[in-house]
Formats: sequence, structure tokens, C-alpha cells
Amino acid sequence: MFHVLIVLAVVSRLLPHPPNFACIGALGLFAGCYLRGRYAPIFPLMALLISDIIGHVFKIDGMGFYSPVAMVGVYAGFAVAAMLGRLLRDRQTPLRIGMAALASSVVFFLCSNLGVWASGMYPPSWEGLVACYTAAVPFFRYTVMGDLIYSGALFGAFALVRMKMPQRYWGMRSLAS
Repeated sequence: MFHVLIVLAVVSRLLPHPPNFACIGALGLFAGCYLRGRYAPIFPLMALLISDIIGHVFKIDGMGFYSPVAMVGVYAGFAVAAMLGRLLRDRQTPLRIGMAALASSVVFFLCSNLGVWASGMYPPSWEGLVACYTAAVPFFRYTVMGDLIYSGALFGAFALVRMKMPQRYWGMRSLAS
């Protein structure tokens, strides 16, 4: 199932969309919630890497490889989403999922833009850091919208499927083994 979600997350980045409006953060939350151990961050990072490779090969704007320091910030932001997803285990409510999606957006904003600043795209000063975060504010709303919408879709669709199918088919703990 998670392999299908990786493909959907990759497609969400390849289709035309506003900047930062993608499924990667929601995939991290979902994987963190339903996978045990340290495997959860692998899924959003794999989706991000695959889409970056495709973006690089086909020269898609906003995708591909760029400053390694900035990329570490971006990838770290999505890895943290999976860790936030662990807070949802056995306690999924629409409010908690929404709050986790917002927290994921904030962490991504902080990590990714710290990486951009540290990569030398802005002066290495307090003023440069403030300028970096200020320039990123317009993109933040798309991150929030994407994380909220895709998280609602993933968790909501999964809840509906679980309600419609007999319980014996949904031993989610088995996905985690």
C-alpha cells in the first residue's frame, strides 16, 4: 500500500500545482502514524528523491537537484513529518490530524528555509536569515493548504476503507512489522 502512496506523492509533484502544494508532508504523517520503527521517514524521502530525480532529468522547474545544504533542510523537514505522524498513533481525530498537518508545515518551513539560508543564498547574518524567511512566507500558505488537504484525503480515505471492509483485513500493525 505504501508503495502506491509513494507513486501518488511523486505524481502530485509532477502535475502542475502551486509551489509547495504536494503530498509529501501528508505521506510523512501517514507513514509515521501507521508504520512502526524507523521506516516511516523513508517513504516521504523516497517519494521526494524519485520526484527530484525525474525533475532533474526532465528539467522541471522547482524540482531536481540544487544546493546540497538547502536539500538537507528540505529533506529534514519532510523526515520530521513522519516523526510527527507517530503522535497520531491510536489517536486519530480530524482535529489532531489537522494540528499535525499544521505542525508539519511549520517544521518544513523552518527546516527548508534554514537550509536555503545556510546554503549561502542569503547573507550569513541575522538580516539574511530574516530576509530568507520573509521571502518564503508566500509559499508557506501553499504548504499549509497542501498538507491539510492531502492529510485529510489520506487519513479520511483510509478511515472510509477501514469502515467498509471487515476488520480482519485491516491489521495495520502487520504493515509495521
